[in-house]
Amino acid sequence: MNQQPLFVSGDGGYHTYRIPALAVTPSGTVLAICEGRRNSSSDMGDIAILVKRSLDHGQTWSEQQLVWDDPENTCGNPCPVVDRETGTVWLLTTWNRGDDGEGAIIDQTSRDTRRVYITHSRDDGVTWASPQEITVDIKPPEWTWYATGPGAGIQIERGPHTGRLLVPCDHIEAETRHYYSHVIASDDHGQTWHLNGRTPQHQVNECEVVELPGNRLMLNMRNYDRSEHTRKVSISDDGGASWSDLTSDPALIEPICQASIRRLSWPDDDGKDRLLFSNPAHETERRNMTVHLSEDGGATWPFSRVLHAGPSAYSCLAVLANGDIACLYESGEEHPRESIVLARFLLGLLTEHF
Repeated sequence: MNQQPLFVSGDGGYHTYRIPALAVTPSGTVLAICEGRRNSSSDMGDIAILVKRSLDHGQTWSEQQLVWDDPENTCGNPCPVVDRETGTVWLLTTWNRGDDGEGAIIDQTSRDTRRVYITHSRDDGVTWASPQEITVDIKPPEWTWYATGPGAGIQIERGPHTGRLLVPCDHIEAETRHYYSHVIASDDHGQTWHLNGRTPQHQVNECEVVELPGNRLMLNMRNYDRSEHTRKVSISDDGGASWSDLTSDPALIEPICQASIRRLSWPDDDGKDRLLFSNPAHETERRNMTVHLSEDGGATWPFSRVLHAGPSAYSCLAVLANGDIACLYESGEEHPRESIVLARFLLGLLTEHF
């Protein structure tokens, strides 16, 4: 296994780097995306979106590049999704005034609200289009807080919704203050976006989506119901328009934190319906960054490997063009905001001791 820090807090003009996201273009270029928090580790304030590029499957990396910055304000929650048919990398993100805190936005006492933007790159992340606001298309007026990702979206590969771009999101309702996970979708290669379904129950938010056999989708979610220190899961049979009641996955414990889930192989590849999952695998603390492997579409998770036993938090998984597995995650010795590290390894790392 190879591990290398890509973003080290305090370097490059930013106090803290957070919220990692990975994307792999059809040509094999790897994009590592994150927030650069200019003056502090706070979720608010002057925050920009940055990217580094690798042309050799994550072995070496470019200097960090600015994707979007609105000085003094918050440009965050990067969530890329790659259109394998056009080669375009779409990047969903949120914006709010740097002096508007999350609590004020939820209370509706803020000066502005949480807005949603999209940018894209057609040259493997070398250049990025000017961000365009799409709030009116995917955020109803009765929602206050809104977040894209974090992590990455997917493009549906099979069935009646083949080609659909899906981005996992979450929101809070103004009247009830309940928080839910939901997805947004594009059926025209990213030109327009629309709101798809949300979870029937609340107490979930940051999420990722993965495609399953049989034209199904699985939403894997951060869980605030502390009667169960596990991830929550929901299934869609209609391309994300509606979702089943929430269930818990007892194999995937969590301390209330973002996580990542990604497809590694389909069952008709070699008979194994392989999914990958990463998170700080601890019931109460953000530590013990672990990658899990399922060979039955998420029904069980018998294989795992700890990447970092110390403080760790958000992560994003990707399968690289050469077959390597990559996990970009927040890591440190005293706290998980010290750096964003890329781990690269082969499938055998997860299975060789079992």
